[in-house]
Amino acid sequence: MPAHAPLPAPEQRALTLPDSEATEQLAQKLATLILADAVPQTTAAGHGRPARPVAHIHLQGDLGAGKTCFARALLRACGVQGRIKSPSYALLESYKISSLYLHHLDFYRFSNSDEWLDAGFDELLLEPALVLIEWPERAAGRLPPPDLLIGLDYATDPDPAAGRIARLTAYTMRGRTWLTHL
Repeated sequence: MPAHAPLPAPEQRALTLPDSEATEQLAQKLATLILADAVPQTTAAGHGRPARPVAHIHLQGDLGAGKTCFARALLRACGVQGRIKSPSYALLESYKISSLYLHHLDFYRFSNSDEWLDAGFDELLLEPALVLIEWPERAAGRLPPPDLLIGLDYATDPDPAAGRIARLTAYTMRGRTWLTHL
């Protein structure tokens, strides 16, 4: 079964993240798995371009739950240097590391599900890239299932010192593989 093939049923796992360092470590582990899996596969036509984007990862959670912290740690672990800006206002920040493209999107400011289409972001989903989306629920089901959905919630209350719970849901074989190694 291809790595991007959907699973018959999503697989889930919950992890306790006691502090921001644990959140960053989870992102670093995932980055290692993504980079190991990012070897280009040839398309059906035999070209050297991957047949599907390297990875789709969605991040959900309340404001301040750690989505951007996780995204920055993941991008940094993938090799992004310098300032990593939040895409909350620009909606998209893109990076290129060697031959790997990384797109970090934030749909928080969208008021309806058509806005991401109007912005042309649907084209990004076809590129051979790591696509990381915060607030994917603002696209109201118009996005294809991610390889991995990471839901970040406060462990007990909205006190940053209480830590977080990360609920990871794999929707593809690739996501399942990552899930078993995290």
